[in-house]
Amino acid sequence: MVWLRRFGALDAGLAGAALALMLLLPLAEIVLRPLFGQGVENAPQLVQHLGLVLAMAGALVAERGGHLTSLGAGFAGAHDYRIRLAASVFAQASSALLCGMLAQASWTFVVSEMEAWQTLAYGVPGWLVQAAMPAGFALLGAKIAARLTSATAGRLVIAVILPLFGWLFAAHFDGATLPLWPLALWLLAVLLCGAPVFAVLGGLALALFWQEGQPLASVPLSHYQITVNPSLPALPLFTLAGLIFARTGAAARLGTLFTALFGGGATGTAVAGALLCSGFTALTGGSGVTILALGGLLLPLLTQAGFPERRGIGLVTSASALGVLLAPSVPLIMYAIIARVPINTMFLAGLLPALVMVCFLLTVGGFLKGTNATVGLKKRPNLKSAGAAAWAAKWEIMAPVVAIGSLVSGLATPTESAALTAAYAVLTQTVAHRELDGRGVARALVECAQVIGGIMLILGMALGLTNFLIDAGIPDAAIEWVQSVLPNKFAFLIALNLFLLVAGALMEIYAAIVVLVPLLLPVALAYGVDPVHFGVIFLANIEMGFLCPPAGMNIYFASAMFAKPIRYVAAAVVPAVAAMFLGALTISALPFLATWLPGVASY
Repeated sequence: MVWLRRFGALDAGLAGAALALMLLLPLAEIVLRPLFGQGVENAPQLVQHLGLVLAMAGALVAERGGHLTSLGAGFAGAHDYRIRLAASVFAQASSALLCGMLAQASWTFVVSEMEAWQTLAYGVPGWLVQAAMPAGFALLGAKIAARLTSATAGRLVIAVILPLFGWLFAAHFDGATLPLWPLALWLLAVLLCGAPVFAVLGGLALALFWQEGQPLASVPLSHYQITVNPSLPALPLFTLAGLIFARTGAAARLGTLFTALFGGGATGTAVAGALLCSGFTALTGGSGVTILALGGLLLPLLTQAGFPERRGIGLVTSASALGVLLAPSVPLIMYAIIARVPINTMFLAGLLPALVMVCFLLTVGGFLKGTNATVGLKKRPNLKSAGAAAWAAKWEIMAPVVAIGSLVSGLATPTESAALTAAYAVLTQTVAHRELDGRGVARALVECAQVIGGIMLILGMALGLTNFLIDAGIPDAAIEWVQSVLPNKFAFLIALNLFLLVAGALMEIYAAIVVLVPLLLPVALAYGVDPVHFGVIFLANIEMGFLCPPAGMNIYFASAMFAKPIRYVAAAVVPAVAAMFLGALTISALPFLATWLPGVASY
């Protein structure tokens, strides 16, 4: 079966190649346009459709590594082994069926595109790339189904039967009207048993279209629309840059710099830790990556400065969530895409609110007082050491300048800016620091594809659900209902903050952005809330979801990193969550914090 394992690993090669091309094509455009007056034929469309290939191949890589996002609670986390086993079997079998349904709906969409016959570039038809959707969903269903048994023959049989049954079911009932409640109850049970979030969201979208007797191809159409969005290639490219930095000594160099700047005492170490964690999260695109990369570095420094271990863990875990508001974080870009706000505007809008959140975390969260400073040697800020540390970390310091400067200055499009940042990360870490070789870059490409593939599946399925709700007039009905209950703007903002805090604890952040923003933004506009201000409020609250079970991934990462029970970590971040919520309320009450910098820059 060696050949089968090698065949199964082709998804990594395909995903890595697609991402590499997404990096090289914008760079080629930047070079060729000034020299020859034109670049690669239809390069933007090619890059966008490579994003579709990356999404589907990356999802297969994520499945193979067990990284498809699930709720992670309910029956899947039961103490009784028999309950966990039954839940796993039910979730995997149901997910395979749902993948078969999505594959059939995708194939129907591709067939309609074949009839239209649009060419991307160099004679390549668009449907050829779109065929990655039915192929990807079918393979996902087969791979998920194959996990149900370890017997080789049984795996092959079940890998074919379950997705095929889902395909035939969707084909038979496409355009028919089916009742919603049996499918909704099934999907709820599937979610509680640990099925991937994308399968449940996709199944719910299919169920809603079935209830109305509408074509199921609307769901994959939404997935296709978001994966080929003109701004979307910036997501994997910025993520790649962050993963490159996370694989090298960048975290240690930045840690040395911040410690030298703010001193080694309790206050200086706390400020340095909070700023470093939030900045590194923005750079790497994941707060979990920050905990894993910086946790082992910062916790000893905090304890040496006099912090009890529990408070130190609380600071590192909570501060790692604050980078969502800082450029070039992935959620910040995602909001800009969904809300149709310029990315460079959101990059500037998040800066002051992020500093406000850090201030509230440190002051109201109690991390600047009541520390036993005599435990460790108190070191003052040292400009000479800071200068040496800044020189050692000069390439990492310049990374945000490359990312934000190229975009805000107008010299590059969002995709080109992301490509420049990714290329900068590769060159500085391979050539300047010599800490990454070709194999390391290849592993980063595959890891990035895995992360983005899982995210894009959730986004695509969530958008299908959102489009149905919009077509059903839900936002208009929500505006009427909310305005009848909440009399003014300030009451709405308080209710919005409370709702988003709960939503962040229950929903994966990317699903929350795609599902909730199109529904809540029209309501906010009806109350006179600026869309940029709303985006900052939204992200400031949703980022707290990283610290709240069951969707609080920072708690799980910190529990694994520091070898502490989840309950211990959850209790450690309670003061931080309260402080951050007060910070979010302050940002809500002071809109100029979000709108002043974009206004100064004339965006």
